[in-house]
Amino acid sequence: MTPVELSRTVLHAVRRAVDAGELSVAVPTRAVVAPPGPGGCGDYASSIALQLARPAGQTPFQVAEVLRPYLVGTDGITDVVLTGPGFLNISLDRAAAGVGLVGEILRRGDRYGYADRPDGRVVQLHCPHDLRAVVVAESSARLLRSQGALVRVTAEGFEDVWTSVLGVAVDAVGHAPAELPVNVRPVPAHGSDDALSLGRDAGRWALLHPAAHDRPRTGDEHLVQRESNPLFRVRYAHARARAATRNAADLGFTAEPGPVTGSDTGTPTGTAPLTDAAPELLAALADHPRVLAAAADHRAPDRLARHLVAVAEAALPFLLTVLPRGGEKPSAAHRARLALAEAVGAVLAGGLALLGIDAPDHL
Repeated sequence: MTPVELSRTVLHAVRRAVDAGELSVAVPTRAVVAPPGPGGCGDYASSIALQLARPAGQTPFQVAEVLRPYLVGTDGITDVVLTGPGFLNISLDRAAAGVGLVGEILRRGDRYGYADRPDGRVVQLHCPHDLRAVVVAESSARLLRSQGALVRVTAEGFEDVWTSVLGVAVDAVGHAPAELPVNVRPVPAHGSDDALSLGRDAGRWALLHPAAHDRPRTGDEHLVQRESNPLFRVRYAHARARAATRNAADLGFTAEPGPVTGSDTGTPTGTAPLTDAAPELLAALADHPRVLAAAADHRAPDRLARHLVAVAEAALPFLLTVLPRGGEKPSAAHRARLALAEAVGAVLAGGLALLGIDAPDHL
C-alpha cells in the first residue's frame, strides 16, 4: 500500500463510519498521512480524527476509536494504534508496501506525487524586484501546479538576464493592485551577479536550497564535484541510478518490482548492508508526495530541495548493491533492486525538474 492508497483508505474508513451512522460529518476530500511524530509508532500517522472531532461533536480520541476497526481489517494494514489526543498510527505490511510503492513510482515516472486532477485553486504569486524572490516564486508555481492549482506569477520588476542565465520567467511585470500585496519575499542574496555567475543549475540551487528566512550563499562551493556539495550528491545519485539501468541491460536483465532482500553476497565490503539501506530509502521515497504537497502549500521549494538530498543520501549506499558482482547471476532480488534504483532516478529527476534544474544521466 502506497501513501496515496493509504490516504484513500483512511477516507474510505471515514465514509464507511458515516454510512454506518457512527459519525455525522461531511467526508473530507483529503486525508494527510505522514511519518509518525514524537510519541507515535508504526509506519504512518493520520490526524484525521482531530480534523473531524468538532463537526462530529466528539473528542478526537472518540473519533479515532470509531475509525480504527474500519482500518484494522484492510489488506496491507497490520495494526492501528491510537496515541496522543487521537492520532491514528498505522503499521503496514512492509514487504507488500515496498513493492507497491516502487510499482507506483515506475508507473507515474517523474510525475510521482502529482495530483491526479486540477483541484480548483487559483493562486496569484507576487514578488518584489529581486532575483531570489522571482526564482522562489517561479519554483513555487511549479509545485502548486503539480498539486492541481492554477497559478499566475507576477513581479514588481524583472531583468532579461535572469531568463537567459537561470531560465526564470514570470507572467507579468509591474506594480500590482493594492489588493494584491507582495506574498513571496525570501531574504535576498547579497548580490544577484554572484548567483548568475554560477549558471542555471547551481545558481537556482543556491537560491532555492536555503529556507526563505536564511540568506543564501552564492559562492563556488555549489560548483564543486564532490560529496560536500548537496547538489552534486543529488545529481550523482540520479546518474548512478540511470547507470544501473544501462549496466543491467548489458548483463541481460531488466527491472521488476519485488522484495529487494535476497542474496547480499554482492554488497561491497565496508558498505551498509542492503537490509539497512533499503527501508530508509523506501521511507524517503514514500514521503515524496507529502513533501511536494507541503512545499506547494507553504511556497517553500527549499523543503523539496532538502528532501531530494535526503533521498540521495539514502540511495547512495543502496545503489552499490543493485548489480550482481563477480560470478553472481542476476536474480529476482537484483531485478527488484534495479526497480527500486529506477524509482530513485524518477523521484530525483522529477524533483529537480520542479526546481528548474537539470538531472543529467551522466556526471
